[in-house]
Amino acid sequence: MEIIKERRNIKQFTNQPVDMQQVMTWLDAAGFAPNHRMVQPWEVLVIGPETRAKLNHKANFGDAPLVLAVLSKGANVAVDQEENLIATSCFVQNFLLLAWQNGVGTRWASIGSTPVARETLEVPEGYSVVGIFGVGYPMNVPSSKPRTPIVDKIKHLQ
Repeated sequence: MEIIKERRNIKQFTNQPVDMQQVMTWLDAAGFAPNHRMVQPWEVLVIGPETRAKLNHKANFGDAPLVLAVLSKGANVAVDQEENLIATSCFVQNFLLLAWQNGVGTRWASIGSTPVARETLEVPEGYSVVGIFGVGYPMNVPSSKPRTPIVDKIKHLQ
């Protein structure tokens, strides 16, 4: 349970490279996320220097040595599109927790939904960009921010 509570969004990374074989292992394990009818709707893009420069992120993804984008496949039916996004978000959470468990932090950026980013990433029509992630070893780890108690988020229906 502590790994969930301790994970943070990292603002700045060291320049120490992340072992890509290890990242591939985490991505593979993240693929065991729940998903309807085993559609496995996620796709991962490894962002190289040229594409990263074109994305022009204001903080350069915290100078992370690795940047990934995670896409969710489109669907012809609205409920399938929503289920794809939910499943892909589960995939992302699995990856973030596996990285954190191994001392690697992530920075989740939402700039992927902009028209320029979609074009730069060559996102197919109907796909969603769930996030663009800086991945690396944290320069420092921020403190936890207060959370709303779960009791305030629960409704009981009759």
